[in-house]
Amino acid sequence: MMQELSIGVDMGGTSLKAAVVRGAEIVQRSEPVNTRACNTPQELTERLGERLRALREQYPTVRAVGMGLPGFVDHAKGMVDSLTNVPGWYDVPIRQILEQACGLPASVENDANCMAYAEWRLGAAQGMQDVVCLTLGTGVGAGVVANGQLLRGHLGAAGEIGQVSIDYHGRIGHYGNRGAVEDYIGNNELMREAKMLYATTPESAPAVLETPVHLENAAKAGCAVAQALWDDAARKLATCLLNCYYILNPQAFVIGGGISKAGELLFAPLRRYLQTQIYPPHFAKLKILSAKLSSDAGIIGAARLALDDLPHN
Repeated sequence: MMQELSIGVDMGGTSLKAAVVRGAEIVQRSEPVNTRACNTPQELTERLGERLRALREQYPTVRAVGMGLPGFVDHAKGMVDSLTNVPGWYDVPIRQILEQACGLPASVENDANCMAYAEWRLGAAQGMQDVVCLTLGTGVGAGVVANGQLLRGHLGAAGEIGQVSIDYHGRIGHYGNRGAVEDYIGNNELMREAKMLYATTPESAPAVLETPVHLENAAKAGCAVAQALWDDAARKLATCLLNCYYILNPQAFVIGGGISKAGELLFAPLRRYLQTQIYPPHFAKLKILSAKLSSDAGIIGAARLALDDLPHN
């Protein structure tokens, strides 16, 4: 089964990408679709259908297609309830549309769940039964595997760890919730905090300060302000993960996404803060792991899930 081919589709706020996948290997990529150039779900899915048919013609042994989408997805029904930051996607029967477009069995899932599924089945958490996978980027996406199964919840909203509050007096989030962790440690939030701090100490500011990479470089060069910002981000993330640990008791947290590329600038203080707050015998068995499959995890997870959803599996 691991050598069978399937197609994975990863839909983002700016682009939609599809590829033929074998296990954790990307065999063939199609040309991305600009999601912002498509005004309706129908227009986008028509362009996606063209890509899927072309890939199937190149690889006729492809058995299924899986798609990850950024929002609330009903996996069982194959429906998109709504998408975050992508207008017009309400109650869209996306699985049916995919199957009609390419003639293959289709599976649909939340994009962060696809990432988690990939890391669990084929990546850093392979072989584990209980794991929480996070991607730290523009927001905080996550997926949960519990007792060897992807946890979806009643309405498909399980694992939305980015909405977990770390401050009940905090900032008002996307859904009216206060103190959501993704309103503090996403790419934009991290850079906003950096610019505010450097405004008080402009003499220490790096020449370029636009992305977390610039903040990472400043910290590695010895800038105390940058180092403090990474330490603070780790403390906030640790608060979130502490809550998740005592609710879910995972074997590991797998962390990926752009912010995680800072490596030990983030991971070292994160481990330290968790160690001081988790029951010591439990912390000794808890793993904090870097994601293995990088930006391809969504495509790989969607493709793997599509194969695993086939009736004979």
